[in-house]
Amino acid sequence: MATGKHAEVARLIRESNHLLESTLDMDEEAVAAIIEEAHKEGTAPTFYNNEQALRSVIRLAYISCVDEFLRIEELPSGHGYADVVFFPKRTSSHPQLLIELKWNKSEKGAIMQIKNRDYPQILQDYGGDILLVGINYDAKSKKHTCKIEEHHK
Repeated sequence: MATGKHAEVARLIRESNHLLESTLDMDEEAVAAIIEEAHKEGTAPTFYNNEQALRSVIRLAYISCVDEFLRIEELPSGHGYADVVFFPKRTSSHPQLLIELKWNKSEKGAIMQIKNRDYPQILQDYGGDILLVGINYDAKSKKHTCKIEEHHK
């Protein structure tokens, strides 16, 4: 699959697998670097600096999750909307991933929003642990940062 006309698709899947593994390993620097590269590669310059572009990058960057997770965007929590949630399928032993995106703020602020608005409460009945993932993009520096915390029910 890595040769011929599917070489680029194979590379994207390998990078997505690396992103998922880095997220599950709570390797914040690797997650930020992979997202930053995907954002740079996958977004036209005229659309680069907006939150919807970052959401699209997340959707594509985590493409390898389709086999083991169900993705829901803008999941209502009663106190706001969780940007992206990945629910592991029954055959998966992975934790749930709750991702909050920030623009020109901070990755720590994203985690605080998750906690302050109690987004994990909507996931309580689904079993397993939750990884809280805050991703921030700074438009001035064009840098992405990430904060990952475990949330135990």
